[in-house]
Amino acid sequence: MNLAHLLQRKALEHPQRPALFSGTQPVATHAQWARRAARVGARLRAAGLQPGDRVVIFMRNHPRYLELLFGAWWAGLVVVPVNAKLHLREVQWIVDNAQARRAFVTSDIVPDPAVFTGLDGVIDADAAECDAWVNEGEGLDRVEDRDPGDTAWLFYTSGTTGRPKGVMITHRNLLTMGLGYFNDVDHVDPGDAIAYAAPMSHGAGLYAIPHLMAGARHVVPASGGFEAAELFDLGRALGPLSLFAAPTIVKRIVDEAQAQGLTPDQCGQSFKTIVYGGAPMYAADIRRALRTMGSRFVQIYGQGESPMTGTALSRAHLAETGHPRHEERIASVGVAQTPVRIRVAGPDGRSLPPGEVGEVLIRGDSVMAGYWRNPEATAAAIRDGWLWTGDMGALDADGFLTLKDRSKDLIISGGSNIYPREVEEVLLHAPGVAEVAVVGAPDPEWGEVVVAFVVPQPGAAPDAKALDAFCLDQIARFKRPKRYEFVGSLPKNNYGKVLKTALRERVA
Repeated sequence: MNLAHLLQRKALEHPQRPALFSGTQPVATHAQWARRAARVGARLRAAGLQPGDRVVIFMRNHPRYLELLFGAWWAGLVVVPVNAKLHLREVQWIVDNAQARRAFVTSDIVPDPAVFTGLDGVIDADAAECDAWVNEGEGLDRVEDRDPGDTAWLFYTSGTTGRPKGVMITHRNLLTMGLGYFNDVDHVDPGDAIAYAAPMSHGAGLYAIPHLMAGARHVVPASGGFEAAELFDLGRALGPLSLFAAPTIVKRIVDEAQAQGLTPDQCGQSFKTIVYGGAPMYAADIRRALRTMGSRFVQIYGQGESPMTGTALSRAHLAETGHPRHEERIASVGVAQTPVRIRVAGPDGRSLPPGEVGEVLIRGDSVMAGYWRNPEATAAAIRDGWLWTGDMGALDADGFLTLKDRSKDLIISGGSNIYPREVEEVLLHAPGVAEVAVVGAPDPEWGEVVVAFVVPQPGAAPDAKALDAFCLDQIARFKRPKRYEFVGSLPKNNYGKVLKTALRERVA
């Protein structure tokens, strides 16, 4: 089983069907996409890479992203997708930990490919060299066979220790996710189009798989990212779009619809389906979205460890306003998707009755193989076949899951995961800082923002501007605190542990 067989199949079945678009401009049919992927695979194998070797993709959203992704899979390689927002030092750590051999980058985020060490080569997707990779030479004559349990997607997610963990997602995991999409999320027709406004290194990019299965079109906005007005125009030009979006993006799309004075039917000319997830969506926000744009929303809950596959709150659930528990349901994340089982358990692993809060557990063919080179973390996360998500929630009698809190201190800001300890470890090295604690504060636009409580060293007076500059030199921009609170001491319990609950109450 190799996900590249999906592309090969569509290239044989519908070779002339337009597949890849940059804005409104077609850039490849399915046959062209497959030929380019086969050439990329041949180049990587000629460079000495063998099945199972790792290839980093550190790029902005780009039509070539999918050509390179499937090219690596065509050769039997493992793709390491990296968030384009990360600091170069963070990317270097991932390169080293993944023991990657090659990297594909874009010049806007990596102006000098020589910045990375330990790689056999770095290819700029914007350069002539990459043009040659996809357009010249012979391609591999066959897709490399892989075992269903072989890793396809090595996704790095922040860990509680402040270092990322490599989530080993297999070909089976992603095929399961793709097939489940049709039953639990949305129907896809060949004439449909998915737009990549959110990072292709994350869930948005993974939704290429079900849309490829259906022979649909793949559209990268000309801006390379999210601009609400652009998406409305793009949908009108190409036909209604589907996309995956964090709640922050959903709110901005709804704001744009209201600013343009559009009716729900007019919104339907631009958007078919908006799948939202990655962060909490407040009930008031989804009610406003439905009023403004109509029934074209679906919520999913999953994790990097069970990509895009946990629960789903369908458009039918959202539209069932006459149900006596409708208000509770729209505040939930829906019911278990078809490929998985969901339960809520206490610390002893025993399932809890409806209504009781415990840790959310997931089991099924979408659950990761484990953490790369980290057997201890794997053993802690997967027990008796169940993934312990670290999220706290409760199931109702009908199987709807409502998330209550996170057992970890994860902050989700604009759909991006931020672990406080990673930020704290940076700030503790800043001049004049004695102690620091980082928490998330509620924010109407971003969901949460990072707030740092800083205890200065005796006689020192660090200021917010200097600390902000220090963070920007060490970690990604989106992880840095948006606010600094300078305090004389941090609240602690008898064991010396910082009481972050008290800090959260303060910022709330």
